[in-house]
Amino acid sequence: MISHLYPNAELCYKPNIEPTAFSPRRFPGTVSAAGSGTPFPAPAHEQQDAVFAPAFELIQQAIADRVFPAASVAITHQGNLVGLKSIGRFTYEPDSPAATTATIFDLASVTKVVATTSMAMMLYERGLLDLDLPVVAVIAEFAGEDPRRDAVTLRMLLAHSSGLPAYEKLFMRAKTRDQLLSAALATPLTANPGAKAEYSDIGFIILGAALERIVEESLDRYCQHEIFGPLAMTHSAFNPPSAWQASIAPTANDQSFRHRIIQGEVQDENASVLGGVAGHAGVFASAEDLATFAHAMLSGGRPILRPETLAVFTRRESSPPGTSRALGWDTPLSPSQSGKYFSSNSFGHLGYTGTSLWIDPDRQVAITLLTNRTWPDCSNQAIKQLRPKFHDAVIESLKGS
Repeated sequence: MISHLYPNAELCYKPNIEPTAFSPRRFPGTVSAAGSGTPFPAPAHEQQDAVFAPAFELIQQAIADRVFPAASVAITHQGNLVGLKSIGRFTYEPDSPAATTATIFDLASVTKVVATTSMAMMLYERGLLDLDLPVVAVIAEFAGEDPRRDAVTLRMLLAHSSGLPAYEKLFMRAKTRDQLLSAALATPLTANPGAKAEYSDIGFIILGAALERIVEESLDRYCQHEIFGPLAMTHSAFNPPSAWQASIAPTANDQSFRHRIIQGEVQDENASVLGGVAGHAGVFASAEDLATFAHAMLSGGRPILRPETLAVFTRRESSPPGTSRALGWDTPLSPSQSGKYFSSNSFGHLGYTGTSLWIDPDRQVAITLLTNRTWPDCSNQAIKQLRPKFHDAVIESLKGS
């Protein structure tokens, strides 16, 4: 599959863990989805309004304060889906559709872990991804006059330590997918590779392209048949079908770039020019689907991954010094958007549109919070104050339940 990219692939791509074909199975505290055998957390949220009243009141107040118009929450604890709640409306207008537990949100950068990092984990497990392989070995176009570029590895892209900048408005000068990808590949380094951690959308655009080249398949198709399908995440997709649009919360009234309301298409402008399929953004999902994904991660990655693989990617990197980053994932580093209770073994990620997923294997807790805080524009940043308070309220409610 990769020989055309790297003729001596057998010398570089060595199995890290003995490859295994997982078949869906049941786990304690789970039920199976529609006869598929795929595990997801057992519903146990009949008492959620009483148990999580303080946390839900924070969401209600945030909506009243116009932090975001709509929110969906999913909470899993010890194998059970103990919270599944939607609050608010698609927009602030009183006649706007009410959010429901079936509402689908633009995950923004949560895509980085649910899709791109999960794909990387699978390829690593199957011996197709050498984390320390230079990017130029997979994407020759990444090379340039700067000799430092040859030292950038796939691990560095995952750990946000490549030296690439955080963000560039590539969409302002690139009009097609090929043009934008070329612009990303040519983006100058702003630091020496491995010298510091700087969260980088550009790095994940390039990582997504590298993974696609390795498997000779697009990111969206791979994720559908290897992640979303096996986990019965039936309301998760890149470029969601038009039939879903009425169930998707709008993210922006874009009057500067696309000049239309953004609903059912990715909010991120770079991802938009990339056709809605990118390593850094583009997945849409419901809160319940993310709870299903989180439950798999709390089950050691099963049924799509082995626990040893998950451990490699969710362990905080030892360098650069002071980084909070694991491979693809983030970890709590005080002060953290996860709040004050998530353990040091926790991992999670945030999304620009107001989404987040945090998973604590020690507590066997996962909290999904999906909002459209970018409606009608991205000026309101108050979610940064709300999110840790919300997570703390959830954990405190679980302690008292």
